[in-house]
Amino acid sequence: MTTETAVQDELLIGCGSRREKCVFLPGRESWGRLTTLDFNQDHAPDVAWDLEKLPYPFASDSFDEIHAYEVLEHLGAQGDWRSFFAQFTELWRILRPGGHLMATVPAHDSQWAWGDPSHRRVIAPGTLAFLSQAEYARQVGKTAMSDFRFIYKADFRTVFARKIGDTFSFALEAVK
Repeated sequence: MTTETAVQDELLIGCGSRREKCVFLPGRESWGRLTTLDFNQDHAPDVAWDLEKLPYPFASDSFDEIHAYEVLEHLGAQGDWRSFFAQFTELWRILRPGGHLMATVPAHDSQWAWGDPSHRRVIAPGTLAFLSQAEYARQVGKTAMSDFRFIYKADFRTVFARKIGDTFSFALEAVK
C-alpha cells in the first residue's frame, strides 16, 4: 500500500528576490507548488500585484499556505483598523479551509519595527487575538478587547507565535 502526499499550493507574498521558506510546520519544510507575488516586477514574481489593492487576483480557497516574510508591516497604517481587517480577511478568503498563514514581522520592541521608514504597522502577539472569533467570544465584555465582529467575519486560530531576537513569527490556521 502506498501513501501519496498531496502537493501543497503555496503563495509567497512580497517575495522580493528571496525564495527561501522561512516559517513552516513539521513535514512542510520544502515548497510545494509555489506562486510568488511582488509589487516590483524586477524580482520576477509569478504575479505582479500591489498588496494594498483588494481583492487579490486569486479565487477563494486557492492556497494551502500563504507566506508573508517581512511584508505585513508595510501594509495599511497603525490604527487603521478597516485596512487591517480587510487585509486579513482577504488572506483568509484565498486560503483553503484549514490552510495556514505563515509570517514574520519585526518584533514590537525591535529597532526595526519603526526604524524602517517604510514600516506602517506593528503586529504584536496581542494583535493576533483580534483575528480569532473564539477570542472575541472569550474576551469581549470581560477584558479591554475591542469588538470588531461587526466588520470582521473571517477567523484564524493561532498555531504558534514566537519572538526570536528582533523577529516575531507566527502561524495562523484559517477556520472555515
